[in-house]
Amino acid sequence: MNAVITDPAAAIPGLTWNNRFATLGPDFFTELRPTPLPSPYWVGRNQAVARELGLQEQWFASQESLDLFTGNVLAQGSQPLASVYSGHQFGQWAGQLGDGRAILLGELQTAAGPQEIQLKGAGLTPYSRMGDGRAVLRSSIREYLCSEAMHGLGIPTTRALCITGSDARVRREEVETAAVVTRMAPSFIRFGHFEHFSYSDQHEQLKILADFVIDNFYPECRDAAQPYAELLQAVSERTAHMVAAWQAVGFCHGVMNTDNMSILGLTIDYGPFQFLDAFDPGHICNHSDTQGRYAYNKQPNIAYWNLFCLGQALLPLMDTQEQALAALESYKTVFPEKLEGRMRAKLGLPDSRPEDKALIEGIFKLLAADRVDYTIFWRRLSGLAAGGPPEAVRDLFLDRQGFDTWLLQYSERAAPVDQGLRADFMLESNPKYVLRNHLGEQAIRAAKLQDFSGVDTLLKLLQAPFGEHPDHEAFAGFPPDWASSIEISCSS
Repeated sequence: MNAVITDPAAAIPGLTWNNRFATLGPDFFTELRPTPLPSPYWVGRNQAVARELGLQEQWFASQESLDLFTGNVLAQGSQPLASVYSGHQFGQWAGQLGDGRAILLGELQTAAGPQEIQLKGAGLTPYSRMGDGRAVLRSSIREYLCSEAMHGLGIPTTRALCITGSDARVRREEVETAAVVTRMAPSFIRFGHFEHFSYSDQHEQLKILADFVIDNFYPECRDAAQPYAELLQAVSERTAHMVAAWQAVGFCHGVMNTDNMSILGLTIDYGPFQFLDAFDPGHICNHSDTQGRYAYNKQPNIAYWNLFCLGQALLPLMDTQEQALAALESYKTVFPEKLEGRMRAKLGLPDSRPEDKALIEGIFKLLAADRVDYTIFWRRLSGLAAGGPPEAVRDLFLDRQGFDTWLLQYSERAAPVDQGLRADFMLESNPKYVLRNHLGEQAIRAAKLQDFSGVDTLLKLLQAPFGEHPDHEAFAGFPPDWASSIEISCSS
């Protein structure tokens, strides 16, 4: 049993560590080691991410790799730490938060640039509050699969390298087994990091953090007349891109607290997420969200609210409040432009015309009125453009006349576009496979019985969600009736 962290530390062949975040100083983090788990085993290994990192395949399958990514041995050259941040949770100031169950090992130099490597579920930290510092198998599988699903869809996201499991017991609503997700991103800095130092009047540290982010991730802001306002604008625009992509694919994040918002515009912290089944603009995927703050149709405005909080946090570095407000204005322009662009792509329309907005609004109204399955509708519409029967799409609606009227308008609008090009465009914009809750639940139930084949199968499908995968048609079908009873909460 691997009950203690052993020395000497384990090297990752061919890769070296850098620890840029650790150079910020002790006000930003606490150095600590992960807490070991007994008798770890592999649950899932993402070979695509391993290749991007430059991991040797033989080493990635080794016991040394298993121990390292469980936190049972240290990575040679890494400098493990948990960072401190604060944030607004469900619209209320929550004060100090921090990495309560995540430990940043450091930063690997890869062919694609530096990537931070973080163990989620690696044990207690000074920021765990009332938590145990652990992640459970259920939530770990959901994050592992969904981060790769988002990447496959072309949506900015953190990635997940692997999951390791252990039979160690963890109590949530019930007793479950522990797991660790190894995830990566260029940076895990959140809006809440800035809020922490601003609200505690640590303005020197706030400036250090802002300069660190500009110098390493937004160098184009450095030469601006107002570099911190320019940073806020750049973050606003990246966030607009991300949320537009969420809305277009029917993704609900579920817990858009400011501490769950990436300064790089990445989708981060996969907890009570969901891809829409039946289209319901007011759908609330988080069972803990009793007020519906993070409903699907509220996500764009919540993103702006969170950016406003970031702007408030950066005010001590700006000359006037007007600079921050002006920087935030770009979100109001970029988000609708990007969302309309995404929706035109789903319709196979390469150019923009004035009538497009009404066409998009019209189909959303029809989808909502009849609660049509969101993913299946768009994929079948793509098939119609490729020469498929209109009945396959028409039969999704109760209001056949309403759909026929919309389809005529759409056909007239799409007529100038080459049909073959339009079909290709749509099939590349409308996924056949998304991580529906029931698919994740089926993989989790099997994994609890030590059968991880469902996790592997879903990973392969979600890495190529626009492909046909004829041997896996069932994964692209309508959800079963029991899917609507699945409850996903903040503990998920």
